[in-house]
Amino acid sequence: MEGADSDPGDGAADSADPDAVAVAETTLEAVAAAAPEIRAGLPGRRRYLDDENPSGEDVLAADVYADELLEATLGDIDGVGTYASEERESTVDTGDGAVSVAVDPLDGSSNLESNNPMGTVVAIYDGDLPASGRDLVGAGFVLYGPVTTMVAGVGAPADATIREYLVTGEGDREKLERIELPDDPTVYGFGGRVPDWPDDFATYVDEIEDELKLRYGGAMIADVSQVLSYGGVFAYPALESAPDGKLRLQFEGNPVAYLVEGAGGRSSDGARSLLDVEATGIHQRVPVHVGNEALIERLEAALDEVPAR
Repeated sequence: MEGADSDPGDGAADSADPDAVAVAETTLEAVAAAAPEIRAGLPGRRRYLDDENPSGEDVLAADVYADELLEATLGDIDGVGTYASEERESTVDTGDGAVSVAVDPLDGSSNLESNNPMGTVVAIYDGDLPASGRDLVGAGFVLYGPVTTMVAGVGAPADATIREYLVTGEGDREKLERIELPDDPTVYGFGGRVPDWPDDFATYVDEIEDELKLRYGGAMIADVSQVLSYGGVFAYPALESAPDGKLRLQFEGNPVAYLVEGAGGRSSDGARSLLDVEATGIHQRVPVHVGNEALIERLEAALDEVPAR
C-alpha cells in the first residue's frame, strides 16, 4: 500500500501531532484495503434487518457487515484507541491509543436496492469523542461507483492536501490527482423534502436552480464527489421538521468539511464552518452545506436575511 504523500504541504502541519498523522495515514490505507471486501459483500446483503441504528434509521445487512469489518480492521491499528460508528450507540474501546476513528460504514446504503452509488466515510480525530472538527488529523471517503476511488487527506485541517486515489481490487491505493474545486461551479444537490425546507433556504435554492445543474443521488458521498469534481454546492439543510438537519457532525459533517475546505471550498452549518461547531454528542446532527466559497457565502447571507417560517 502507498504511504504518506511526499509532496510539499502533504504531510502534517506544525499544529498536528506527527504521531497522530501517521496513525491517520495508516487508517486511511486500512480503509482502502477493506474496500474491495466491503464492495464484494454488498450483493448478498441488500435486505433490511428488523432493527434501527441510533439515529432511528432502518439498517441493512450490508450496514452491519461493513461496520463489523471496519471495527475489526481499524481497531487493530496501533494508536487507535476508540472506534465509533454511525451504526452503534456508543464508542468501542480498542486500545491505549490517543486517536479516535469515527466511521459511516456505508453512506447511502438505501441505494443498494436501486443499485446506485454509496460509500464509506472515515474521520480521524486526535482526541476523545465527541471532538471538534479542528481536532481532525485526517479524513476520507471511499466511493463505490463504476470504479472504486478514495478521496482523502491528512494533517491539520488548515494544511491538508486532498487527493483522489484509485482503489485496486487488492485494496492498494494508486494516486490519481490532487483535488481542487473548479473556479466555475456546475452542479448542486440538496437533501430533504422541498415542502420541509424553511423559507430562507428555499429562497436560496430558487437562485441556485437558475445557475447550476441538479445532481442528487441519495448518497451524500456521491453528491459531494460531484461537487469536488465539477464545483458547486451540496446541502442537507435544517428542516422545518428537523431544525438540526439529518447528517451527523462526527461521522459526516466534519470529515466532508475537512475534505471540501482542503480542496479550496467552504463548509457551513448556516453561520460558521462545520469544523468550528461545538461537539456535544456522538450522534449529534447538524445542517451541512459545502461547496465553492462564493456559493456558501451567499447561502449564509440568505439564511441571515430571510426569517424562517
